[in-house]
Parts: sequence; C-alpha cells; structure tokens
Amino acid sequence: MANTTFYNLSAPTESAPNLHEKVCQLAADYYQQGLRVFIATMDVKTSEAIDELMWQLPPAKFIPHNLQGEGPHYGAPIEIGHQMPQGRRQVLINLQHPMPQFAVNFGQIVDFIPSEPEQKQQARERFHHARVMNLAPVLHQD
Repeated sequence: MANTTFYNLSAPTESAPNLHEKVCQLAADYYQQGLRVFIATMDVKTSEAIDELMWQLPPAKFIPHNLQGEGPHYGAPIEIGHQMPQGRRQVLINLQHPMPQFAVNFGQIVDFIPSEPEQKQQARERFHHARVMNLAPVLHQD
C-alpha cells in the first residue's frame, strides 16, 4: 500500500518556501535517500518552471533531473513531466488535479494543500480520492 502525505501550505509566512521551492526541496530530500522521483505537473509550462528552478540551485545542491522525454535513456533520478511516467519510480510528487490514476504505481506520494480557497477544495478532493484509491492519505505534521 502506498503512503500519501499532504503538506499544508495554507499558513504562509515570510520564510515559507513557495510551492515550486517546496517541490525542489522534497525532491532533493528523496534523492539524498537514494529514491527515484517523478514530479507530475499539470502542463509543460509548470514542468519547465520547476526544471529551471532546479538548474538555479548552487552546484553543491545540484539535483540530477530531466524533463520527461529528455536526458539519458534510463532517466535521471528526478523526472519532471505532465504525462504518465514510463519508468519505475518510488516517489510521486503530485501537482496534478485530479489525483492521477497512475499514482497507485508509487510507494510514496506527496501532495499539497495550498492556501487559495479553490485550490484548497481541490486538495480536499484529491485527499478523498487518495482514500478511495486506498493510498492511505495523511497530513504532514511539522
């Protein structure tokens, strides 16, 4: 059974990272654990924005990554795309709505609860859908 963790971003502070920064931070954390990650975005523009953000990290914090369909044949440890992944990965960082059906192929799933009311409602729907898909959703506790 997969474990799904929802991060609550609804209490923004001056020092809190934005969503894309949080995605990069979590991808780096999973990479440090030796896990392969797929970041599922809604569109090409979002994929490219996250890719660009990762390229801006200092060399000491570089995260090997590629956009879906680019990079080596076996893929970098972190892959970013808006379509169903082709290779096996352990972790899904989800930025799609609704929860993608391919989420069941991952051992760990990460999702987010933004502060905007419409996006917060969509997160509630994804949480419910994760429960229906037997993905054991929980809220992240700081």
